[in-house]
Amino acid sequence: MMNVMEGIYAKARAAQKTIVLPEGRDPRVVQAAADAAAQNLGKIIVVDKKSDIEKAVRESGADLSKVTVIDPETSPKLEEYAKLFYELRKSKGITEEKALETVKDPLYFGVMMVYTGEADGQVSGAIHSTADTVRPALQVLKCAPGTSIVSSFFVMIVPDCEYGEKGLFIYSDSGLVINPNANELAEIAITSAKTMRQLFDVEPRVAMLSFSTKGSASDPLIDKVVEATRIAKERAPHLLIDGELQGDAALVPWIGERKAPGSEVAGKANVLIFPDLNAGNIAYKLTERLAKAEAYGPVLQGLRKPVNDLSRGCNASDIVNVTAITAVQAIEE
Repeated sequence: MMNVMEGIYAKARAAQKTIVLPEGRDPRVVQAAADAAAQNLGKIIVVDKKSDIEKAVRESGADLSKVTVIDPETSPKLEEYAKLFYELRKSKGITEEKALETVKDPLYFGVMMVYTGEADGQVSGAIHSTADTVRPALQVLKCAPGTSIVSSFFVMIVPDCEYGEKGLFIYSDSGLVINPNANELAEIAITSAKTMRQLFDVEPRVAMLSFSTKGSASDPLIDKVVEATRIAKERAPHLLIDGELQGDAALVPWIGERKAPGSEVAGKANVLIFPDLNAGNIAYKLTERLAKAEAYGPVLQGLRKPVNDLSRGCNASDIVNVTAITAVQAIEE
């Protein structure tokens, strides 16, 4: 199923977006930057303290000749970004001095590059927590128009699989929103459908998952999924969204027909929306290990411009893949 990622790579090559990797002190990151540039996935910028980048290059042997390297502390843009950040955050009590110190942080400096249009997206998290990655994006970029929540998804590619889109799925939310309410769950579903179409040119078929199918059980946990389905259908009547559906009813055609007759999604779902982070995170890890699936993520969605998170256990290849996905997310619709 690597042809799935090859499609992403082809889109990234055509788009030639500028992507920031603000953890240049990590050998995996500088190697990924070199690899992404060598594969012509866009214009790659590594941001960090110059001496730290040089140390990482020595350790990795990476060739950064096709990569732009920026040290925030010596950048001619530092003062401009500090003033902009101060204007954005002064209502929250930040001082001009604190703004200057903040934008010296590579993660903030990179997000300011995205904010000003000098870059199109950012990828971090190799050495930072999800919270550290998301915080600058929420403070500076904020949510996309019409969106009120940032969520995450995993691209799951299951080998030799007849379900979903020949083994291709989006699982959401499996990495960020712990316990969404019905409104938030509906928004996650709509955003995830948009993501499936944007990344893979595939018609999304969205299953709102539960431990019940169409009233087979009764519980407030199910009520949330039923209400979220209603809201999602109301807000996005053009999308194929159905629920509540159990996992087998969402995936297996004959079970879908039996448990949810007449559903356009049951037995054919390729976007799986989980009721909470417990379910989503457990499901993606079980799928990855038991089905020997490829799992790419957590990738963020719902921001005004894309900023994405990495697992701290990632390798250079994982970073290149998320860089390519970020470039495709940055393409204007």
